[in-house]
Amino acid sequence: MLSRLALGRAVHMRALLNSANVAKTVALASPRALHLTPKAHLPIVLPEESGKVRHGLIPEEFFQMFYKKTGVTGPYMFLTGLTTYMISQEIYVINDETVVALTVFGIFIVGVKKFGQKFAAMLDKMNEDTLTTLYAVKENRKDNVKVDVNAEELEQWRADGHTYLYDAKRENASMLVENNYRERLLEVNRAVKNRLDYHLAVQNSERLFAQNHMVEWIESQVIKGITPQQEKENIVKCINDLKSLAAAK
Repeated sequence: MLSRLALGRAVHMRALLNSANVAKTVALASPRALHLTPKAHLPIVLPEESGKVRHGLIPEEFFQMFYKKTGVTGPYMFLTGLTTYMISQEIYVINDETVVALTVFGIFIVGVKKFGQKFAAMLDKMNEDTLTTLYAVKENRKDNVKVDVNAEELEQWRADGHTYLYDAKRENASMLVENNYRERLLEVNRAVKNRLDYHLAVQNSERLFAQNHMVEWIESQVIKGITPQQEKENIVKCINDLKSLAAAK
């Protein structure tokens, strides 16, 4: 009996070691497939309700698997036959631990029947509280991200505005340069005009001085050329002309 039990455990341990080596080899051979698959980026969706079980322990899928081939009694006959085979072949030996296991299992069933709903409600409430907290954190993060996006868009808009500002500053600098250039041209024009006006005034002054000098010289020469007798005759003639004009009136 002990040899068969030891042999069964050895076979079971060898199968576990082989499966562990295969999983390790697959993990080392394709590390990217385990982490970078399309499903790795999908959001985690928690089920709203737990899977259906029978007798508080056995999943519903176990029974559905047998129904198509064996009917309704198939799962029960399989469990009964498996238990009978393990006990008859002494793969599983009934001893004191079996009694303890049955006792613990019974206590577990009673606890599930009596406190299962309350405990499930407490777990559901804890799950809802956790989901509410996570959703609140998610919404807060989304709001923060929206604020950051709006701030980034505002900064990009301001950065785009800097180009227009720089263009306006360049235009202002060009206008200032053009204004200074035209002011200097005006100053040069005024300086040249003042210089020309000065030379024109000098020429006019020289011409007027020469004209006045010429008139004075001619008058002085004419006055010098008139004799006292001619002067008396001219005075008498002027008086006679005035008398004739007065008589004519």
